[in-house]
Amino acid sequence: MMLTFKIKHGRDFSKELTLARKVAEFAVRTKSISSKDVKHIGLKSAITNQILRKYSRSETVKEVKSVKLTIPSQSIKTDKKTITIACLKLTLPIFFDKSFEKINQVEIGAEYAYVSATYKEPKLFKPKTVIGVDRNTTHHVLVASNLNTGKVLKLGKSCLHIHNKYKHIRKNLQRKGKFRLIKQIKNRESRIVRDINHKISRRLVEQAKKDKAIIVLEDIKEIRQTAKTRRKQRYSLHSWSFYQLGQMIGYKAKKFGVSVAYVEPQYTSQRCSRCGHIEANNRKGNLFHCVKCGTVEDSGANAGFNIAYLHQARIPRFEKDSDFSKARTDTARGEMR
Repeated sequence: MMLTFKIKHGRDFSKELTLARKVAEFAVRTKSISSKDVKHIGLKSAITNQILRKYSRSETVKEVKSVKLTIPSQSIKTDKKTITIACLKLTLPIFFDKSFEKINQVEIGAEYAYVSATYKEPKLFKPKTVIGVDRNTTHHVLVASNLNTGKVLKLGKSCLHIHNKYKHIRKNLQRKGKFRLIKQIKNRESRIVRDINHKISRRLVEQAKKDKAIIVLEDIKEIRQTAKTRRKQRYSLHSWSFYQLGQMIGYKAKKFGVSVAYVEPQYTSQRCSRCGHIEANNRKGNLFHCVKCGTVEDSGANAGFNIAYLHQARIPRFEKDSDFSKARTDTARGEMR
């Protein structure tokens, strides 16, 4: 398991970063992997080799936008408290978990160093319950339903507001022709969303570890192609980072020994988790109201329980006329915020 840690280095590497950019541009232009060809630029050979390999072998990079100083593991020394990079005369403090097996590489940017470390993956514990996770484009971004306790965890309520706020800001800037500022605003939004995704995923995994539960997600790789949404919901569907949130849940779960499984997403929002009845009219905005048994609850919570039932029944996908998951209709469902 590889984890990356961000450390503020407090040094001025503007000269080295300028030289690194020249090496990268040469690599893109010539596809050379020999450090002798760029010896005249004056960058340290350990760093030069890494940049040449990265940019010469890439078939997609046509233009160099941002380059970091990449130092391989051979040029890195560590002790119990620090990481030492001799070629840059740089020492970094180790504030993170010191049980890593090795430091793979360090990337140096204008302000931060990014340390990649390998850790031994903890053994996955045997789950005692199932947490079904529904990822939404509106309302809460993530709703997790615990099948045994009936508790519901709702996270990320502010995300839709953030998207709409920055959407309107960009729209106004576009009318004024301030395209450089639009890019800055978009980058700011991405950083905010990424930070929220980190907090959401960590909170979910910590809860799963506490409950000794397996996390079950919908396999939504094709959600943007298959989902049918109203016009006003289309923006949130195509702008929210489903994949990023899923990736964060996956690697954080490994870190804590939590298992993650996936099920097909068909009808999880239309099916009543108490009686199993499927109908499009069951869902009304953020509420789920079953037209057959009369159950009323949060639509995300209902979908979460359906996702959990799917895994428990070990049914990878189901058709509209299937009739399982009618058990546990007397479960008392609480809500945990």
